[in-house]
Amino acid sequence: MSRLNKKWMSALGALVIGIGFAAGGGTAMAKEKHKEILNVSHRGASGYAPEHTISSYQMGKKMHGDYIEIDLQMTKDGTLIAMHDEALDRTTNGTGLVKDFTLDQIKQLDAGNWFNEKYPQYANPDYLGLKVPTLEEVFQKFGKNASYYIETKSPEVYPGMEKELLRLVNEYDINKKSLLVQSFSPLSLLTMNELDPSVKLVQLLSYKANAAITDVEISAIKEYAIGVGPNHTYLNQEYVQKVVNSGLEIHPYTVNDKETMNKLIDWGVTGMFTNFPDRLHEVKKGK
Repeated sequence: MSRLNKKWMSALGALVIGIGFAAGGGTAMAKEKHKEILNVSHRGASGYAPEHTISSYQMGKKMHGDYIEIDLQMTKDGTLIAMHDEALDRTTNGTGLVKDFTLDQIKQLDAGNWFNEKYPQYANPDYLGLKVPTLEEVFQKFGKNASYYIETKSPEVYPGMEKELLRLVNEYDINKKSLLVQSFSPLSLLTMNELDPSVKLVQLLSYKANAAITDVEISAIKEYAIGVGPNHTYLNQEYVQKVVNSGLEIHPYTVNDKETMNKLIDWGVTGMFTNFPDRLHEVKKGK
């Protein structure tokens, strides 16, 4: 049995993603409040600019985001592009599934005008006609030493996504010390771990009720990942303390108001995703 299969059976046997987590014990004290909270620009500074465009990523860096967060989809001809949804409809003027279109076809689409229409308070004529970037273009633009937080989206739809991601990471000599790869799919992360154990991984989690995590689940995740990324909505202090004191990082998503940012930092989170990286930067500065 391969190492991947052994880990897959061990981890997935213990881990239930998204629903029905049993309550776990542990009331250890959270880490001391600190200033080294990772500020992850969620889809770039997507509160101010069209998500997953070069403009949004640039704005995220200017607003002191520590990481450029990139969701991956794959075109019909096997190119990794930066887009959250499997469908084109929400963030372009196209319609249909990414997997059914070539890169050339997707490059004809407008990925910015929808933002001006939905968020007129942040509208900018420069956003008209923005294009969907490929992962390769993002690497070319921001370079090997930028910090990237990359999600394999719907990996079951795109066989070979992990291998292609690693090919580009290696081709562009991306600094793996400042690279994080996340997914809701344990299998996708285990595949990444098999292909290159040096890549740091984060297990995304989605809760529909009060968040709780067991020691068994934590142990399973620690087999391949350095942290977890739960939705912040149902988190509690006990959960955060338990995860942090287990040695895992915890980067909740998506936190857009300062009150919640401060609360999560007090609880002991080690980073968070935000559409407004300038707000988290201010919170870290005590403003």
